[in-house]
Amino acid sequence: MWGIQRTRYADCNGSEASEETEIVVNIGGVKQVLYGDVLNRYPDTRLAELVDCSLKSSEEISLLCDDYDPDTGEFYFDRDSEAFKCIIELYCYGEIHMKRGICPICFMKEMEFWKIDSDFLDECCKCHLQEVEDELAEIAEKVKTILVDRDGDPSAAGWQRFQMCLWRLMEKPESSLPAHIIAIVSFIFILVSSVVMCVGTIPDLQVEDSEGNLTENPTLEIIETVCIGWFTIEYILRLISSPNKTKFALAFMNIIDFMAIMPFFVVLILTSFGTGVMELANVQQAVQALRIMRIARIFKLARHSSGLQTLTSALKSSFKELGLLLMYMGVGVFLFSALGYTMEQNHPETLFTSIPQSFWWAVITMTTVGYGDVYPKTTLGRCNAAISFLCGVIAIALPIHPIINNFVLFYNKQQVLETAAKHEIELMALRSGDGEQEAPPGAHKHVCGAGVWDTAMRSCHSDTYIPLLKDPRGGAGIHTPSMDTSFESTAETTEYLIS
Repeated sequence: MWGIQRTRYADCNGSEASEETEIVVNIGGVKQVLYGDVLNRYPDTRLAELVDCSLKSSEEISLLCDDYDPDTGEFYFDRDSEAFKCIIELYCYGEIHMKRGICPICFMKEMEFWKIDSDFLDECCKCHLQEVEDELAEIAEKVKTILVDRDGDPSAAGWQRFQMCLWRLMEKPESSLPAHIIAIVSFIFILVSSVVMCVGTIPDLQVEDSEGNLTENPTLEIIETVCIGWFTIEYILRLISSPNKTKFALAFMNIIDFMAIMPFFVVLILTSFGTGVMELANVQQAVQALRIMRIARIFKLARHSSGLQTLTSALKSSFKELGLLLMYMGVGVFLFSALGYTMEQNHPETLFTSIPQSFWWAVITMTTVGYGDVYPKTTLGRCNAAISFLCGVIAIALPIHPIINNFVLFYNKQQVLETAAKHEIELMALRSGDGEQEAPPGAHKHVCGAGVWDTAMRSCHSDTYIPLLKDPRGGAGIHTPSMDTSFESTAETTEYLIS
């Protein structure tokens, strides 16, 4: 048995406060002695309500605890004793700090049971709680996506059902074998198109037209046309099946897809006007610019590569570090180019004709590229160059490590979230199967895996079950501001994620 640290108060005359009656509580098999004057510091909490239990009836006492022994005056609570050690810190120190290894979501359930407001939680623990809530919200979103991809919406009919099937076929490779095959074919077309674009610039493979100018090989043009045809059909089908056309058209990757196919049709339209239009200098420059835009199709690989998507997300989260890198380089380039020009301007064969012209030398020196087209010829100029590339190495190395850490953390987080979502789907399937076995004949059918919410784990006052998704029939749940689902999860998933 262990007890709470008790502070003895003195009244205005200097005499010690009278002793309060000791209150014995049993938390999950662990006894603890509490004192009424300490608990009354927060009179709205459940523990403070135990102080006056001698004046209450047995029915009222049973509403406060799980069991009560009138002979020993012991209150029994079927709660987590480790979490309760953190709860009683409120009465000693005025705030609560979660210990390492305790699930934050389950701990919030404990605080709710003991009628303690979350404002008493320490700031560092609030940040940890917010991180876990965000992760569980992402898991909930992934679970919803998996359920929709797997089961669809049974209420949809006709065109909507066809649209959903087409969307899963074109956008969700993991939803079925045909969708996986289409993703592989699309990936092959992207690689072939990129290779053809590069090979077509080799002079030995080009052919001469009637005027002696080199043009693309007809065979390569046929392959290019076939690839563009596939990209066009794919884009149109994805646009038709998209549930939100505006959001689809403005998405970054879809803009890349449009830019990959648009130059081909623009050149085709210009060619249809005849050779007179194509001979115009401005039109020729526009055609060349459109052909260069074909390199955008290489970014289509990101649609089929989770690694590239992770890299993009990591760079987005590293804008601060990238900004520091550019700031360091900008300051260094300006400083060393000015010093280089000052030290080299009196040399008769100087290559530093102005400070702006010296920017190029400073950039290639600080990045340790060193093309050798511009270099100092005086002793002071060489010393300045040595210092500049040393500072450049340091300036580049400092922000790189946080950027790499962001990539590793984001990649590991994505792997954990995907695994946790799959784990939750398996738990939901098991509970759904148990619910079907226990369901009486004629029980109503559920929509899109809704039977999961009917097979909740029940554990008296322990609150070990926390629903991941909102009950579609109006069940209660905690909502996040950004989505219409609950960020709560089962205790198993939460512990899995924390571990």
